[in-house]
Amino acid sequence: MKRIAVLSTAALFVLLGATALVYSQQDQQDEKQNKSDKDKPAKQDQKQSKPEPQQAQKPQDGNRQQNANRQQEAQQQKEQQQQDRNRQQQVQQQQQQERNQQEQRANDQKQQELNRQRQQQVQQQQNQERQQEQNRQQGERLSEQRQQQMVAEQQRRSAQFRKEQDEQRQRGLEQQRTQQLQQQRRTAQYRFQEDYLHRERQEQLRFQNERNRDYDRDPYYHSAPIYRYQRGGNYYEINQYGADVLRQAVNYGYSEGFRTGQADRDDRWHSDYQDSYAYQDANYGYNGYYVDRDDYNYYFREGFRRGYEDGYNSRYQYGRAEGNTNVILDIQLSNILGFVSIR
Repeated sequence: MKRIAVLSTAALFVLLGATALVYSQQDQQDEKQNKSDKDKPAKQDQKQSKPEPQQAQKPQDGNRQQNANRQQEAQQQKEQQQQDRNRQQQVQQQQQQERNQQEQRANDQKQQELNRQRQQQVQQQQNQERQQEQNRQQGERLSEQRQQQMVAEQQRRSAQFRKEQDEQRQRGLEQQRTQQLQQQRRTAQYRFQEDYLHRERQEQLRFQNERNRDYDRDPYYHSAPIYRYQRGGNYYEINQYGADVLRQAVNYGYSEGFRTGQADRDDRWHSDYQDSYAYQDANYGYNGYYVDRDDYNYYFREGFRRGYEDGYNSRYQYGRAEGNTNVILDIQLSNILGFVSIR
C-alpha cells in the first residue's frame, strides 16, 4: 500500500511538473508573442516615421519655388514698368514735336499775316500817293509845245519798235531757240516758250489795233512828270502813266521769270536765267507807248531775274502768288524802280 501511495505521489509530482513545464513554456511563448506584437508597431512606427524627413523638405522646396516665382514676377513688373516709361517718353516726345510743329505753323501764319498787312499798307499808301499825284496833275498841264514834242517822240518810238520786231522775226531767233530746246530735250522749257510766244503774238495783235490813238485825249501827253529815277548813271523824269508802265514791266518780268525757273527745275536743268528766250526778248507786255523799249526791257529783266530765282528754288522771297499768276512784292518793286517824287 505504501508503494502504491509513493508511486501515486511520484506520479502526481511528475504530472504537476509537466503541467508546470507546459505552463512555463506557454508563458514563454506568450512573452515572445507579446514582444513580437510590441516590436511590430515599433517597426511600423519607424516605417511611418521614415517619410517624415521628406515631408519636412517639401515645404522648403515650395518656399524656394514661391520665392523664385516672386522674383520672376518682380522682374516682369520692372520690365513692364520700363516699357511703360519708354512708351510714355515716346508719347511725350511725339506730343512735343506736334506742339513744336503747331507753334511753327502758327508763327508762319502770323508772319504771313504780318506780310500781308504790310503789303496792304504799302499798297494803300501807294494808292493814296498816286491819287494825290493824279489830283495835282489835274490842275497841271504841259505846254502845247511840250505836248507836241511828246507825241513826236511817241511816234518815233512806235515806229522803231515795229521795225525791231520785224527784224527779229526775219532772223528767226524764235525758231532757232525752239530747235535748241528740242535737241536738249528740255520739254518743260519748250512748252513754256511756246506758250510765251503765243501770248506775245496775241498781245502784239491787240496793240496793232490801237495804232490810231487819239493823242489829244490821252492824259499821258499833257501830264507833267512827278517822278525822277536813275538808270545806267543817267537821271530821267516820268509822269504817272509812264511810271505805271515800268511797274507793269517789273511785274510781267517776275511772273515770266517764275514760270521759266519752274520749267528749268522740272527739266533738271542748271540755273541760268539769262539763257531763257523770254529774258533775252523782254518785250512781253510792251506796246511801244509811254516809255522807251530799253527802259521797259531793263525793268522787265530786273523782275525776271528775281522771279526766276523764286521759281527755280520753289519759294517766294521776292514775290507772292496772286490768283493764277505771281507778282513781285511792293517793297521789291519800290527798290527796283527807285522813284523819287519831284512834286
